[in-house]
Amino acid sequence: MRLVVEADGGSRGNPGPAGYGAVVLDPVTGETLAERAEYIGVATNNVAEYKGLIAGLKAARELSPDAVVEVRMDSKLVVEQMSGRWKIKHPDMKPLAAEAATVLPRTQVTYVWIPREQNRHADRLANEAMDAGRLGRQWEPSASSAALDTSAARALATPPPSGPPGDATAGAAAVRAALAASPSAPVPAPAAPAQLPSAAEASAPKAGQGQGWGPDMGPPATFVLLRHGETALTPQKRFSGSGGSDPELSPAGRRQAFAVAEALAARGTIQTVISSPLQRCRETAQTVADRLGLEVTVEQGLREVDFGAWEGLTFAEVRERFPADLQAWLDSPKAAPTGGGESFTAATRRISATRDRLLAAHAGRTVLLVTHVTPVKILVRLALGAPPESLFRMELSAASLSAVAYYADGNASLRLLNDTSHLR
Repeated sequence: MRLVVEADGGSRGNPGPAGYGAVVLDPVTGETLAERAEYIGVATNNVAEYKGLIAGLKAARELSPDAVVEVRMDSKLVVEQMSGRWKIKHPDMKPLAAEAATVLPRTQVTYVWIPREQNRHADRLANEAMDAGRLGRQWEPSASSAALDTSAARALATPPPSGPPGDATAGAAAVRAALAASPSAPVPAPAAPAQLPSAAEASAPKAGQGQGWGPDMGPPATFVLLRHGETALTPQKRFSGSGGSDPELSPAGRRQAFAVAEALAARGTIQTVISSPLQRCRETAQTVADRLGLEVTVEQGLREVDFGAWEGLTFAEVRERFPADLQAWLDSPKAAPTGGGESFTAATRRISATRDRLLAAHAGRTVLLVTHVTPVKILVRLALGAPPESLFRMELSAASLSAVAYYADGNASLRLLNDTSHLR
């Protein structure tokens, strides 16, 4: 016997009120054979995802202990960890993954990533469970959307596309056709665009290849670029690079770090956190990572430019003391700050190499890079193909968010620049 398990979990706050949903389907007819959903209290998204997986596998085992089961989830983390391709580092995940692995023999279970739009049934169940928990009730099956689920499940009964994760154009079209054919389920309107790209948005075609103008490149690697929170030097607009005093966050900067952590937790798309080695970035990154239940990786290539003898000075002070050197620096990206600082040309080589290395390691993932003004500006400039002088024409506030998506064919798309809405 063959079965399909689709599972999902969610947390309204990450951590916050959480629930999971799971459904067992007949892969031939798309018929719903079993549903499971539960409110689990305060938990993270990842814990809820694993709980949904376990519930779905147990439901499949109840139907047929010898069944060959294909698990379909939109959590790349769970799929890759349960497939054995990614290590499980977080202590909360290890016992859940171990429990999931013992429900059925490993030889009977395979894991497949699917886009979020193909996981509507399990997602609905998870949200119903969270809604019920908010009202102090237990989840009960809802008949109101049974027609939608049955119709969509039939469309999903065929195996997902064999291309890279997110290459699901045909499957998505089948779901839309099935929903349109269901008399009780109107086709939902497209979701309004959000500030940071979600998993579904990440699989959308990029500018220049959208609207059917080019091949589907699959989901891009998305770098969410976070400038660190304020230090004591930030409001005074003093040069603060990698050769200075390495200041810590100010009280205002720590408040900014908490604010951006809450915003990213609500968005729920960050999978990895990588930080510059400088203290102000590591503090900001750790605040975000703690909120998301992730670990921080330090990347030397994300450090700020070394401003040499200009460290700690204001622009006016540098102009007064080193007028010729400052003018040369403004005129040419090859000019370095006085006293052995790093030129924009040298910084661009360093940051480009860092970008390429991180892209190779995080293909198709959404990664938070916590860094500084210059690295963010250089990454944006390179993505746009803009000239070096554009570095002086961008404003980047403390704790601001920008985002760049990188596609398999080498093209990039700027998704966001200097967003500070989370600080207001």
